[in-house]
Amino acid sequence: MTSAQLEIQIIAALVAMACAIPGTFLVLRKMAMISDAISHSILPGLVLGFFITNDLNSPFLILLAAITGVVTVVLVEFIQKTGLVKEDTAIGLVFPALFSIGVILIAKNANDVHLDIDAVLLGELAFAPFDRLEVNAIDIGPKSLWVIGTILLTTISLLLLFFKELKLSTFDKGLATTLGFSPLLLHYGLMTVSSITVVGAFDAVGAILVVALIIAPAATAYLLTDSLKKMLLISCFLGVFSAISGYWMANFLDASIAGSMTTMLGIIFLIVYLFAPKRGVFSVIYKEKHQRIEVSLLVFLLHLQNHVEIEERHVDHLQKHINWGKVKSKTILDLAQKNNLIKLSGNIVNLTEKGTEFTEEALRYITTNKETAIEDLKAKFFLFRG
Repeated sequence: MTSAQLEIQIIAALVAMACAIPGTFLVLRKMAMISDAISHSILPGLVLGFFITNDLNSPFLILLAAITGVVTVVLVEFIQKTGLVKEDTAIGLVFPALFSIGVILIAKNANDVHLDIDAVLLGELAFAPFDRLEVNAIDIGPKSLWVIGTILLTTISLLLLFFKELKLSTFDKGLATTLGFSPLLLHYGLMTVSSITVVGAFDAVGAILVVALIIAPAATAYLLTDSLKKMLLISCFLGVFSAISGYWMANFLDASIAGSMTTMLGIIFLIVYLFAPKRGVFSVIYKEKHQRIEVSLLVFLLHLQNHVEIEERHVDHLQKHINWGKVKSKTILDLAQKNNLIKLSGNIVNLTEKGTEFTEEALRYITTNKETAIEDLKAKFFLFRG
């Protein structure tokens, strides 16, 4: 592995972590697509910064682009608060307008500049090692590495300083206000960090990969955990893993690095979306199947409690009375027996003491509409789940 390959992977990993941190909060606040708006609307800020400084390496470009990103958020929220359109519509109105302003400024004042689709939309990490940073004629590494490294360290420092405030304002703005925090100030602070991160990563990886690295790792982590700290760590890990594995996929296929990284993010999200332990598609289907069986079991127990006649408790009559097939009837009977809720005397079914107690408590919870209490009750009485 050459030094250029190593530098590309380090830059990609740093970009992934820098994007994953604000991305986690954006996903939790249901503002994920604001990153797409910011990544496009920073163009007029970059153009104005260049016109003022005539230097593509000036930090003033990052500052103006970040301000433009915050302006984007302000305009989106202003339009949304009118109540005339929803947030997604507001985003669709604002960022094309700002992006177009940037294109017009370039066309009028820098008509000889070529906007390359690979650089602007897809990014090209392969060129990052060639843009070096020199101090006193000493080469200290790729410029992108230092820019995104500085942004990442700043982001981590701010996260450690304001973690409790960000957590509180994300999940309960009312309580945050009561305790003296300013959710609005924290919101715009987060938007500023997001804007700076997007600007810092824009030059190295392009707009599409920036959006993917902000949204995909956080959305994937959201399906895997309910803890904010774990979600942040998982987001960073998945972002770094996708960046490095995507690079080697691109190397093997001789394809776009940014495109391969985005593809890896999509593949990982799809796997987690299908197989996540709690929120995955198959887990939800499996859980719903169990819940249907458990509801049927409760119906069966209530039937036994309400009928003392022997003919009503006969196994064959249960199939006819409740209109279940033989397979389902056997499944319910087996589950009830495993949990010691019923006992069979020949083909006659009777509630055990445990079954009677469970049925009475379940009936009380049903009448009070306490769904969580039902789950606690099942955890208490069921040794085997449906």
